[in-house]
Amino acid sequence: MAAPSSNTCGAMERSIRERVPPLLTDMYQFTMAYAYWRAGRHQEPAVFELFFRHNPFGGGFSLFAGLHDCQLFLRSFSFTDEDVEFLRSVLPPATDPAFFQFLRGLDCSGVTLRSVPEGTVVFARVPLMEVAGPLAVVQLLETSLLCLVNYASLVCSNAARFRLAAGPRRKLLEMGLRRAQGPDGGLTASRYTHIGGFDLTSNVQAGFLFGIPVAGTMAHSYVTSFTSLEEVWPQTLVAVSGDPDPVDFISLTKGWLSRVCELLGAEPAKIREGELAAFLSYAIAYPQNFLPVIDSYSVGCSGLLNFCAVALALCELGYRPVGVRLDSGDLCRQSVDVRHVFRLCSDHFSIPAFDSLIIVGTNNISEQSMAELNKKENEIDVVGVGTHLVTCTRQPSLGCVYKLVEVRGRPRMKISEDPEKSTVPGRKAVYRLVDTEGHPFLDLVSLALEPRPEAGVPLTCFPLGCDNSAVSITPAQVTCLCQEMFTKGQVTHPLCSAAETRAKVQGSLQTLHPRHKRLQEPDSYTVALSEKLHNLVREIRRGSSNDRNFLLAN
Repeated sequence: MAAPSSNTCGAMERSIRERVPPLLTDMYQFTMAYAYWRAGRHQEPAVFELFFRHNPFGGGFSLFAGLHDCQLFLRSFSFTDEDVEFLRSVLPPATDPAFFQFLRGLDCSGVTLRSVPEGTVVFARVPLMEVAGPLAVVQLLETSLLCLVNYASLVCSNAARFRLAAGPRRKLLEMGLRRAQGPDGGLTASRYTHIGGFDLTSNVQAGFLFGIPVAGTMAHSYVTSFTSLEEVWPQTLVAVSGDPDPVDFISLTKGWLSRVCELLGAEPAKIREGELAAFLSYAIAYPQNFLPVIDSYSVGCSGLLNFCAVALALCELGYRPVGVRLDSGDLCRQSVDVRHVFRLCSDHFSIPAFDSLIIVGTNNISEQSMAELNKKENEIDVVGVGTHLVTCTRQPSLGCVYKLVEVRGRPRMKISEDPEKSTVPGRKAVYRLVDTEGHPFLDLVSLALEPRPEAGVPLTCFPLGCDNSAVSITPAQVTCLCQEMFTKGQVTHPLCSAAETRAKVQGSLQTLHPRHKRLQEPDSYTVALSEKLHNLVREIRRGSSNDRNFLLAN
């Protein structure tokens, strides 16, 4: 799929300005920025980094997403007169009026963003983004960047897990807009579930903005709105062959319905006339896109029979019906029964098109039920997922954080009573080490100025969470993960379409060892500090302990 057009890209940037204006942040960002400004520290060079502490859903990996929007957000970041006047009304009255003039001229021309590429498989505690620039500005960016990355990465990772559970054969349809947490949540979900591995979306706006293939035909309400064949209008359809004389489509379908009932030994009295009317009306409107939901009443006694009759009539006129959707009951068993009937019709009536009809399953699908589909006999070709996908019911937040790691060229570290909340100081480089089989086996976090690890050369590192134990490893390949994405007010790394990022996701997942991709009880992936970084952490901890006596020293 081609990258979005310039018009679409413009719409996306306008969308970012509307969805994520600079006021979409927490109040304390402004109070801190003012205190920095008041103390004359607002221009001090500072570095923050963004990361998460635990892989989501009890899994072994996550996917990094949201970078595209972060780049657009930084490019458009500025305060309007209206923004500044509102801030003047909510900040304490003692705020110096000159601060508001400072805000009015603020932008991200002094900010540099280095990041892992969007769509990359990532792991807990690895820095995903490094934001460097004047202290006040990079502080103000915190909440907005977290908002753009947290949910995008979470729902993208959730989609990847659904894809792994479904396997490569089945197509996946995202249909969660009506269940999402608001319009923005729904649009973000459609975009990043496609990137995570879903093939289609029901969200038309997502198709317009991001080039995602859209799909959808009818709901139960359409079927139940009909009660009689008298409601079908028009009642004729022209054959594909070009014969100008329209065919009485109702009469043609009735004839096929009698033959189908005879073939299957079905009772015509149990067939719902309103359902047949709905199918006829839709088939006349979209003869090349006929895929109705067939469980509004009874699949076996009515829905399947009505579909076969209408579909056979379409085939006689040279059209190709698409298939059916099942939305209730035992989807596996019903799909097998439906496929059996399709094959009977194909063989008995010599209609090869019935061999390629698809069966769509939609019924509150979860990751667990998706995995169970692979354990049962079924004939489902496409699975539609909504609630459990877009709301991430198993885990509502990824928990990304944005922490200060350097000011004025000096490393900074948060030392918490909860060791898990302590941070790793200093500007860093991140390297992915790959084994001889091409699988990543360790992410090495080192100081930015350290030499790059070399393939085939042993190195000593300290895995996180291993009680300061050192290990010696020898990588077969080394990849630097972080790249410059934004600097001097400009995006410096090409913006990718959703389809391009989706391909990156699949490539990144393909390299990951199966033991790290297991949905249940995966092996932990190793993230380690270089020896120099490990020593820096120890030095700062010791220095912090000494600092506790500064009052006594004075």
